[in-house]
Amino acid sequence: MDQLQRRAALAACLLVALAGVLRAEVPQAAAGAQDGGWKPMFDGKSLAGWKESDFLGAGKVTVSNGVITIGPGVLTGITWAGESLPFPASGYEVRVEAARLKGGDFFAGITFPVGDSYCTWINGGWGGEVVGLSNINGADAARNETTVGIRFEMGRWYVLRLRVLPKAITAWIDDDKVIDVSIEKKWIALREGDIGRSVPFGIATYATTGGVRKIEWRPVKPGESR
Repeated sequence: MDQLQRRAALAACLLVALAGVLRAEVPQAAAGAQDGGWKPMFDGKSLAGWKESDFLGAGKVTVSNGVITIGPGVLTGITWAGESLPFPASGYEVRVEAARLKGGDFFAGITFPVGDSYCTWINGGWGGEVVGLSNINGADAARNETTVGIRFEMGRWYVLRLRVLPKAITAWIDDDKVIDVSIEKKWIALREGDIGRSVPFGIATYATTGGVRKIEWRPVKPGESR
């Protein structure tokens, strides 16, 4: 093989190797795009980054097989324990996969920041079916414009997605939009009581055993439709 042939063979080998690298990178990029920029807050195996909420009369919290089990108590839950939240107080979404495993009240009370205040998204409260935000203008999740009744199936996993923007709060259960409320000129605050121990971000149950297997967040720009 003369020198020209050797150079041609080497160039062909380099092109094959480069094509393999590109093929390996494309699926990764596509996966990142499909993921939508979601960032995990639960490692699937421990409460790293979290602490058990300091509720009076709380039940047990355990982690096993990729699930955080929040046991029954007056209130039981987990609260973010980092020095600061990974997301801002507005312009974000959180996504939680949760299930009611036992009991008949709320299995996912998600407390979250709203500007310079906080609010709680109740799922399955007041006897098991009330969904809404606590509080808006002093009215809790069972008594304001966000109140809706939903029958939750025992043991079924639901995707709970919450969007907080400067002028609105929107929430979905699976693919159904259940809350879409303007918060302009409204007083947003927590319901009085122990729920304040969920600040700055937490997930709680009331007299109910709940399971959580995914907690994620992502940034959102005003006007973003997805």
